[in-house]
Amino acid sequence: MAWNEPGGGNRDPWNNKGGDQGPPDLDEVVRKLQDKMGGLFGGKRRGGGGGDEGDSGGSSGGGSFAGVGIIVVLAVIVVLAMDSFYIVEPAERGVVTRFGAYHVVTAPGPHFKLPFIDTVDVVNVDQVNKFQHRAQMLTKDENIADVTLEVQYRIQDAADFLFQDANPQGTIHGAMESSLREVIGKSRLDDIITENRSAIAVSVQDGTQALLDLYKTGLKVTNVNIQRAEAPEAVAEAFADAIRAREDKERLQNQAQAYARDIVPRARGEAARLIEDGKGYKARVVAEAEGESQRFLALKNEYEKAPRVTRERLYLETMQDVLKNTGKVLLDVKEGSNLTYLPLDRMIQPPQQRSSESTTSSPSVSRMPTTSSTSSDQSSRSSFRDSRNFDRSRRDR
Repeated sequence: MAWNEPGGGNRDPWNNKGGDQGPPDLDEVVRKLQDKMGGLFGGKRRGGGGGDEGDSGGSSGGGSFAGVGIIVVLAVIVVLAMDSFYIVEPAERGVVTRFGAYHVVTAPGPHFKLPFIDTVDVVNVDQVNKFQHRAQMLTKDENIADVTLEVQYRIQDAADFLFQDANPQGTIHGAMESSLREVIGKSRLDDIITENRSAIAVSVQDGTQALLDLYKTGLKVTNVNIQRAEAPEAVAEAFADAIRAREDKERLQNQAQAYARDIVPRARGEAARLIEDGKGYKARVVAEAEGESQRFLALKNEYEKAPRVTRERLYLETMQDVLKNTGKVLLDVKEGSNLTYLPLDRMIQPPQQRSSESTTSSPSVSRMPTTSSTSSDQSSRSSFRDSRNFDRSRRDR
């Protein structure tokens, strides 16, 4: 039968015997909850009589110890769970030591470790560190160089960085200075100041890295940059003058090379042209000489066959060659006493110019004395007869 039905005996779930049908008291609910929690953790419940408390003393003490044990176990589990997992970031490496000895290097991501046994040291292997160094050193040519450089490095092997070298930063400083002094001692001051800086920086980087690998520092040199390299201040001005002189020398050499590149090809072309002209002249002269010799030999053969005819022909050809370049012709008249003179130079001229000159010149035909013409004619004829007689006498012999 329900508590609120007729004949239910006026019962309610809150045991409110006074007949009050209102809602339960909030304070009462909180007090009951506190009593239950106190009994769980070993406290005393708020009850009615002393006899009930005496009867429940043993059970309440046992419950309190059990609750403390559960809490302790839960706390230990939570602590162990929090200490058993760790996360390594992408730019880091985790170095795990077990009982204080190196165990393994873990990659980025979540990992498990044995609590209270394993210890993890996280090392950033992508961070680039740098430092500067300045020193004065003796060069190969016994000069002093003041060099300032910057070295950039990062951690390459986290295990070696933590366990192989007690002071990796100090080791890289010493290795860099040792390598720098070795390279500077093998180089000339001019190379260090002007010409060979990049090669010197590369040599210093390689030497430093070799020493770091030898000492197992776990460091890697990423870059060495020579920021300043110059002579000491006491002689800086003299070295500046030397550098300017060297630059002037290079400038003049470049100008001379440019002039040579311009003039040499032209000179070679001119020389080649002269050589070709000489070859052509040689070929022409040789051909002409060979032709002349062949013509002379042919003429000789003809002369041996008919000396008289050949001699007259040679005479006529010679006179033709001589007289063709003159504008005056002398006509030898056999029975007359005078030579006729023909002005061929005027006959060749145009009519207008010939008419203008005729007004001021003498007549076109003139008579010359006979004595000179006859004497020259006789001398030529006598010489011709002498040559014929000479040929006849040679033939008779």
